[in-house]
Amino acid sequence: MRKRRMVAPVAASLSAALLAAGCGGGGGSAITEATGTLEDPITVQWAEPQSELVPTNSNDTNGSQVLNPMFTGLVEYDPKSFEPENAMAESIELSDDKKTYTVKLKQGWKFHDGEEVTADNFVRAWNYGAYAGNAQQNADMFNAIQGYDEVHPADPDGESGPKEPPEPSAEKMSGLKVVDDHTFTITLKKPFSVFTTKLGYQAFSPMPDAFFENKEEFLKNPVGNGPYEFESRTPQQSLTLTRYKDYKGADAGSVDAVKLVVYNKAQTAYQDLKSDNLDVINVIPTSALADNRWKDELGDRAISKPRMGITVLNLPMYKEKFKNPDLRKALSLAIDREKIVNQVFNGEATAATGWIAPDFPGGPDKGSCGEWCNYDKAKAKEHLEKAGGFDGQLTLSYNADGAHKQWITAVAGSIRDTLGIKVGLNAVPTFGTYQDQMDNDEMTGPFRYGWVADYPTPRTFLKPLYTSSGSANNTGYSSEKFDNLIAEADKAATVDKANQLYNEAASQLGKDVPSIPLFTNAVKGATSNRLAEGTLNSRTVPAISTFKVAQAGE
Repeated sequence: MRKRRMVAPVAASLSAALLAAGCGGGGGSAITEATGTLEDPITVQWAEPQSELVPTNSNDTNGSQVLNPMFTGLVEYDPKSFEPENAMAESIELSDDKKTYTVKLKQGWKFHDGEEVTADNFVRAWNYGAYAGNAQQNADMFNAIQGYDEVHPADPDGESGPKEPPEPSAEKMSGLKVVDDHTFTITLKKPFSVFTTKLGYQAFSPMPDAFFENKEEFLKNPVGNGPYEFESRTPQQSLTLTRYKDYKGADAGSVDAVKLVVYNKAQTAYQDLKSDNLDVINVIPTSALADNRWKDELGDRAISKPRMGITVLNLPMYKEKFKNPDLRKALSLAIDREKIVNQVFNGEATAATGWIAPDFPGGPDKGSCGEWCNYDKAKAKEHLEKAGGFDGQLTLSYNADGAHKQWITAVAGSIRDTLGIKVGLNAVPTFGTYQDQMDNDEMTGPFRYGWVADYPTPRTFLKPLYTSSGSANNTGYSSEKFDNLIAEADKAATVDKANQLYNEAASQLGKDVPSIPLFTNAVKGATSNRLAEGTLNSRTVPAISTFKVAQAGE
């Protein structure tokens, strides 16, 4: 049994409350030239991350809010289009056998402590992230690299089994070689057409010597190579970043200081934004969605764009009753997605027809859920009868510190009214506890789950969640056919062919229904009057480098 990679939450898990102390108030004409400085920073809604601020060990969106501006990898994703483009990489060239990449770095880049960024900083960081003994949540991001199996041997009976995996036989992956200070090679176990697309994910960031010399001290004062550097942190309250003046990248940012402020209620953050006591929010409270009140109240400060994520109702297939496909299909058929989208989200969401977010690069998923995602009362009852009915109460679980209560109540009501069975709710107080329960296969009934894309290929919605050894497979689903389709897609000759095969794999989920696709929310947020520009990326993370302070009088 080995620690499972944690999941990027669909919405910020909001913890301890704090008003935006130190925020510059007022909007428009009241703005002074001092806004955006360390003394009067731009303030952003935030929540405590699940894990330490190390790129290989953090994968929730709260951690990404800090790590994205602090680190720059070989590739980065455009905050508006989600398209990958070279960042620290001068070039990434592929060999004729499609297995070895030669990476040349841009020169003159430094970490925030003055250390030059070299090829060794990438190779050393990736080896650290992959090594099983370091138990990094993002370890499997490196599993395509030659030698990964030696530094991270497979668990013989899966992570839920009692057997322990063997000790690593190596500390470094044989597929990584430093050629010179600014060149290194990556050799894969086999061709992998979308490998470079993955490289923009934060797990592939370089790490400075300071991390390896004293990790404990590093965690107190993390050092990156991105456009913003760590300034200070008060746990459960706030974290401040300041602009790194010697940054060499194109996304250098223009705001001098940004303060991430912890909120435990979306409504409180919303009210603070309306009062210009907070400058950026990335969660709109459900109550403000009614009749599009948030857009009326915020006007052109409202942000709404397609989101590269999806919300599903996971089914604990490690429980005997949920192994029955007819029960799983009955539950899916009993959910009126369109009604929930319209009544709860006021149309600001898209009813799911498959397991890949709509409008996703390489997609879209062309309805892989098929008939099972259509509300059909008669067919739902028919499949429940085939399943032998349902005794007792069906309990749906969710984390109470996200904005989920209203929609999951509607889902429960739809199932209850359609199938005529008892349906209850289980609100787990915090996302951390909720994640632990998922990791330990402790769910007793369907449980809400959200996933945002780590990188722009359909693979990101499939392999981690549904392959037998998937790092975020919280349902216990296992299909040899699905696994083979993903493996075949990974080694496809072209990206187009790979995407075709990934979509075929999604169709296999449509036959088995290991989880129930529900909807995709739009990215929704807003900025205050202090900002002339600023947006959220397609993962709902504020793109700090896009912030521009409004001039007085605007």
